[in-house]
Amino acid sequence: MSARLDPFYPVVDSADWVRRLVGAGARLIQLRIKDRPEADIREQVRASLAICAAASARLVVNDYWEIAIDEGASHVHLGQEDLDAADVKAIRAAGLRIDVSTHTYDELDRALTINPDAIALGPIWPTILKQMPFAPQGLERIGEWKRSIGDRPLIAIGGLTPERARACLDAGADIVAVVNDVLGAADPEARAAEWIAATRSAA
Repeated sequence: MSARLDPFYPVVDSADWVRRLVGAGARLIQLRIKDRPEADIREQVRASLAICAAASARLVVNDYWEIAIDEGASHVHLGQEDLDAADVKAIRAAGLRIDVSTHTYDELDRALTINPDAIALGPIWPTILKQMPFAPQGLERIGEWKRSIGDRPLIAIGGLTPERARACLDAGADIVAVVNDVLGAADPEARAAEWIAATRSAA
């Protein structure tokens, strides 16, 4: 697998979604599960890793870094709250990549103290995914973040469509994450194909 990460980055909440979108061509996918029993989460992570391994795709495990280590994942994503409890040294010792969410300059400064492998910025546009205490960042902030983080990949998230994703890539983002625009589509696989066409041609 190339060290360069694919620009199309769907975020899903089950191994079934991982199977569907990897089958549709996703090469980088995040498993983000909230408020489920640990045994269920572990099962979903294990199944998702197997699906991705068979397709030469990369799975990013959101939050559950201990399960990610136990199950042999290569990549975790940590929110700012996750950083409070995460054992970064243990994650690094296990050889995992670490991505960190940011919304403010203070959060960016904090994230950079752990030398992350990638930084996420959002929401770029308003999002219905969850209540956000942060105003939309806008495209200009992408350039500011990219200048601050150097060679690390910058992930843009929040309110994206294929057209907006292209604009984010043009503004300096390396990867564009999506939830509702694909998962909520009438035909998620067809929508994923639109995303792939828009983002890989810009990469």
